Amino acid sequence: MQEIGEFLRTRRARISPAEAGLPDYGRRRVPGLRREEIAQLAGVSVDYYTRLEQGRGTGVSDAVLDAIARVLRLDATERDHLRNLVRPAKPAAPVRPAKLRPELRRMLDLMESVPAFVLGRRMDLVAWNALADAVAGFSAMTGPRNVAYQTFLEPRARDFYRDWAAVAEETVAYLRRDAGRHPGDPQLAALVGKLSLREPVFRELWAAHTVKEKTHGRKLLRHAVVGDLDLAYETFALPGDPDHLMVTYIAEAG
Repeated sequence: MQEIGEFLRTRRARISPAEAGLPDYGRRRVPGLRREEIAQLAGVSVDYYTRLEQGRGTGVSDAVLDAIARVLRLDATERDHLRNLVRPAKPAAPVRPAKLRPELRRMLDLMESVPAFVLGRRMDLVAWNALADAVAGFSAMTGPRNVAYQTFLEPRARDFYRDWAAVAEETVAYLRRDAGRHPGDPQLAALVGKLSLREPVFRELWAAHTVKEKTHGRKLLRHAVVGDLDLAYETFALPGDPDHLMVTYIAEAG
């Protein structure tokens, strides 16, 4: 339950008393709001909020979670993440390697003019089409075919992503989101442990507890053959395969 406390502490550290409508009496030992201020603004007792932050809260109502989320100014993804931490899913059976349905494999292959690939749990690279391989070199990757591993532990990533720092931050936020949804995943825990030990930047970003949903955005790439590429990406949920996401790249207009 340590995750709950760390998440809440990092969220309240972002908000100043003035932003929360409270008087500011000068410099504080630690940034952000105190526990008692969160409790006051959320309409709960200090003891209740303290127990929640210490992972000892039980039977927390939606109304209380919504009040705390409002005070902490959580976005929709962060609110959902908080609920996952407070009410963790029961540990599932060991996760088998993700397999792609043949129909999805055919769909990828038929998308001849659009780079497309499928991500599984833990940001594993499950499948891709020929154009995506030409852009990102998935088939030539050394080491595990996992976006987080490749981003942090493969040296080529820092040259391939022209905005590597932003990509690194987003990657950790997506992985943190996955950790909230699947708290008992031993493979995810092993991946996070390996990255934390070997890459200080990952360790620092992981400690920030930022969570994001992968939706859409830009990719600024440096391709070895064609040079700089500015691409837009879109992410599509696959309702029949809840652990899979399809990602497509398109050239930005203009």
